[in-house]
Parts: sequence; structure tokens; C-alpha cells
Amino acid sequence: MLDFFMQLSLFTAKAFIILLVALLLLSGIIAIISRSKIKAYGRLQIKNLNEKYQDTKEELLREISSKKSFKQFLKTIKKEKKTKSKSAEKSKNIYVLNFNGDIKASGVTNLREEITGILSIATTKDEVVVRLESPGGLVNAYGLAASQLLRIREKNIPLTVIIDKMAASGGYLMACVANKILAAPFSIIGSIGVIVQLPNFHRLLKEKHIDFEQHTAGEFKRTITLFGHNTQEAREKLQQEIEEVHQLFKQLIMQYRPQVDMHKVATGEHWLGQQALDLQLVDALQTSDTYLLEKNQTANLYEICFQTKKTLGSRLTAAANLLQSLFIYR
Repeated sequence: MLDFFMQLSLFTAKAFIILLVALLLLSGIIAIISRSKIKAYGRLQIKNLNEKYQDTKEELLREISSKKSFKQFLKTIKKEKKTKSKSAEKSKNIYVLNFNGDIKASGVTNLREEITGILSIATTKDEVVVRLESPGGLVNAYGLAASQLLRIREKNIPLTVIIDKMAASGGYLMACVANKILAAPFSIIGSIGVIVQLPNFHRLLKEKHIDFEQHTAGEFKRTITLFGHNTQEAREKLQQEIEEVHQLFKQLIMQYRPQVDMHKVATGEHWLGQQALDLQLVDALQTSDTYLLEKNQTANLYEICFQTKKTLGSRLTAAANLLQSLFIYR
């Protein structure tokens, strides 16, 4: 009898798996057929932050206020909405972007789409706020990210960058192009420098009698290497390249923040928000929450986020991983 129930359970599990696979295949076929009706790369998601703040307020008042006072609050809100709908005045729009940077500045892929969307409708009366968090990373990647923010300034649309936690190295490279930089008191700012570091296994390979060959055309096609013998000439050439990148970094900061004393700040050090304010690396100490809550009274706040469309392959992989997790023996 026990064996019968075990066989029945096994059969049921197999049937369930087959059914799920069939459903996944069917959804894939439907997606392929209808893909012409779906945007290929992704779409912008817009969140009204004014409504979010209002909903939060209502939820709190619902819990802590008496029924009478809460009803009065709702009546007041309804009256205010009617008044606003009759008014012909239009307050400015503030478009809020979030950039969380990794070493490759991967977020620039979405950032460029978000900025393109904003620039298609924004006017010089509006404002773009970027909540920026990044420890820095690759020079070319963060250079591109800074160039994306420059597109906003070139259209004469006010650009505000707010740093709640960190904008160091490449992160500050992005931030410095803004019209205004705000930072939380204990955020980390600066690190205006360039670093290259890598191990060298040449002596280990030599000890193990392993030869390493590298062939190049061009005297400085490669400077220092992981496995070969690094010459003093190669080290000097690499140092020259690092200094050139550092100089370009400083020039960008001087162009958009001429008030900064470059001799004091371009040492590779980082500072907390209050120190950064004293050095004029930022314009004021304020968190993004405080800033946006203040603007909530006078402007329409829209948080913009570009969501990349998931491919069929990635959805099938996610489904397969889910199936696997369901049938792990515990």
C-alpha cells in the first residue's frame, strides 16, 4: 500500500511538471506571435510622488485620527482637488531619476533612455532631480554617464543632484555637472583621483619554469601586464596615462564648479558632507527626502524609471529556476 502511494505521488509530480512546461511553451509561443505589438526594448514607468505622499498621509491619519476629524480631512482634500481642477495655473514639473552606480556604471543604459524621454517633454521651467549613489568605477563608463546628465544642462533645464550616501570618484564626476548639488551630512563625497592596480605573477611563473609570451605592434600597445616582466619604462608610461585622465577629471570639475580650490580637493581624498560643503564640493546639506517633500507643495513630482523588457529566454530561465526550487528535497 505504501509503495502504491509513493508511485501515485511520483506520477502526480511528473504530471505537474509536464503541465507547467506545456504552459511555459504556450506562453512563449504567444509572446513570439504578439511581439510585434510589444515594445522591443522596454518602457518608461512613471510614478506620481505627490500621490504617494498623499496616500501615506491619509493612511497615517486614518489610523491615528478620530473618525470625525478624518472625515473632515477627506472633505478638505476633496475641496482642494476641485479648486485645483478649476485653476488654469500649471505648476512646474520635477522629474526624479535614481542612479545606483556599480563599477561598470551599468545604470547608464537605463539613464540614457530616461533622459531621452524627459527631454522630449520638459521645458526650462521644469527641473530634473537625480538621486545619485556611486563609489565610482571605470573612467569611460562614468564619462558616458556624466555626458548623459550634460544633455539636460545643454537644454537649459535645471539639474539637481542629491547624494544621500556616496558620490565618489566617477560618482562625483557625474555629480559635478549639476547646477546644484545637495548632500546628506554624513554622505561620502570626493575621491577626485585615478587608480590602477593589478597583481603580477611573473616571479611565480618563472619559479615554476613557465614562460609567458606577449607580442604587440606599437611601442606602448601594452604597458604593465599580469604575467610578463614589467619594465620601468612601462610603469612610467602608465603613470603618464593616469595623470592625463586625472587632469581631464579636474578640468571637468573646474568647468562646472569654478569655485572649488582644485589644489585642496584633487588629492584622491574623500570627505563627509559637512566637510564637502566647506570645500564647496556641494552647495547645501539636505537629504533627497527633505528636498522632495518640500517641492511636493509647489510642483508636480514624477519619478521616472526605464524598465528593460525581459526576453523570453530570461523568463524561461527564471521559471526553470522556480521549478527547480520547488522540487528540491528538504
